[in-house]
Amino acid sequence: MAKSTEPVTIKKYANRRLYNTGTSTYVTLEDLALMVKNGEDFVVYDAKTGEDITHSVLTQIIFEQEGKGQNLLPINFLRQIIRFYGDSMQMLVPRYLDISIENFTREQEKFRDQVAKTFGGVPSFAAFGAMEEQVRRNMEIFDRTMKMFMPNGRAEDSAIPAEKSDDLDELKRQVAEMQKRLDRIGEKGENKG
Repeated sequence: MAKSTEPVTIKKYANRRLYNTGTSTYVTLEDLALMVKNGEDFVVYDAKTGEDITHSVLTQIIFEQEGKGQNLLPINFLRQIIRFYGDSMQMLVPRYLDISIENFTREQEKFRDQVAKTFGGVPSFAAFGAMEEQVRRNMEIFDRTMKMFMPNGRAEDSAIPAEKSDDLDELKRQVAEMQKRLDRIGEKGENKG
C-alpha cells in the first residue's frame, strides 16, 4: 500500500485520548512513536479548539521514551537547549538542529551501508570509532557556529580564518551602528508622542 502524501490527522480529546482519523481508532503515544519510526507523517489537533498541538505531542513522546530509561539526549545537551530559551539565538537553534539531524541521518545511513558491506552487518569497534569521529566533528561545527554569533566571541575562539574574522568584525560594527540608529529613531518617536 502506497503511503499518502498527506499527513494523518490525529485528534486529541479532553480525556487525553488520541484518535487516528485515518484508521478510525484510538491510539497511544507508543503507537504515534511507531508511526514516526516507520516514516508515517501525522498532525495532532486539539479536538475542541482545533489548535495544532503536534509539537507538544512529539515532545511528550520524547519525554516518555526518556522516562523509560532510553536516555538518548545527554544531560549537557538538555541544559544547552534550556539555555537557548529566551536567548537572542533562540530563533536560529531549531533550523540548526534540523540541518544537523538531517546530516546525521544521512551519515547514519552511509555508516549502516558501510558496516553491512564491510562486516556483513556486524558492527566493529573501528566502525563505532568512525561514528564517534563524525559526532565529534558535528559538535565542533556546532561549537564554532555558536561562537560566531556570540557577542563576545573572538575569531581565534571559533577557528575563523583571519580574513573571515575581519569580515565578521565589520559585520558586527555595522550591526552596532544600525542599533544606534534605531535607538535614535526610537528616541525621536518617543519625544514626539
